[in-house]
Amino acid sequence: MERNDANGIGGETATNGLPPRVSVVEVGPRDGLQSEPVWVPTEEKIGIVNGLIDSGIRHLEVTSFVSPRAVPQMRDAAEVLAGIDRSKGAVLTALVPNVKGAERAAAAELDAMVVFVSASESHNAKNVNRSIAESLEGFREICRIAEGAGMQIFGAIATSFGCPFEGDVPVQRVVDIALAYRDMGITKLSLGDTTGMATPPLVRERCRALARHVPEADIALHFHNTRGVGLVCAYAGLEEGITSYESSLGGLGGCPFAPKATGNICTEDLVYMLDECGIESGVSLEGVVEMSRRAEKLVGHPLPGQVMKAGRRLDLHALDAVATACG
Repeated sequence: MERNDANGIGGETATNGLPPRVSVVEVGPRDGLQSEPVWVPTEEKIGIVNGLIDSGIRHLEVTSFVSPRAVPQMRDAAEVLAGIDRSKGAVLTALVPNVKGAERAAAAELDAMVVFVSASESHNAKNVNRSIAESLEGFREICRIAEGAGMQIFGAIATSFGCPFEGDVPVQRVVDIALAYRDMGITKLSLGDTTGMATPPLVRERCRALARHVPEADIALHFHNTRGVGLVCAYAGLEEGITSYESSLGGLGGCPFAPKATGNICTEDLVYMLDECGIESGVSLEGVVEMSRRAEKLVGHPLPGQVMKAGRRLDLHALDAVATACG
């Protein structure tokens, strides 16, 4: 599936200071499916991941090595990884919450493990039943396991833009966690908007603070669309020069350990926005829409993605396809 630049202004060089190219990181197979109550068969998960890779996505968070009791949808993590087509060179990562998960992940031959800690003590306690300090200390052993397996390790900071239990999260706390990650040798970081509390001013504030205090960090942004401003926040990130964005096909997702959490920003909606801004992603919009429709059938309920419903802005319709007003 080749990317089509014929519609809109896709393919032109980005202007107004926006990056000319960004990386779309697909997290739907993990962050999207983890909250779904209906079991999605392993072969279907593999098929969706392979379809997304065929669509041009080259970085995917495909599963999570968590306790099957905590997140039953992820109990087939090793089987999913074993079935994915690795021939196109896509980077496959998985969430790893603890040493036991890291050992399972090492045996599955991932490209990279992802560790995560919340910038909020309350959310971290709900999410992993640990303090922030305890989580960070535990990552040292995970780093050792990853290094022994020849794997990279990435660091995520959940609730980077606000906590549903505590409210505002101090920007310094996000910086301090990023510095702790850096001291462990982890410089590829993701700022997670776990419950959709991000706003453009908060995005600018946090991106600029990390640029000042942790300039070696390679930052990705992970937004949820809980309050309808997910893509606005992504655009604010583009204005700050951020070139990596995590998204979920169809807008699947929502944290199971946070109240009123809804889906991630939608991959095809993000790709559409990038195309219209003249920003290259290497991703076929049509290919991702096809996989989103497939996922929608599998989970058995409508997904919130808009482009999968409406198409591109220059997808025209025949006049006789719409009724004419009377009178």
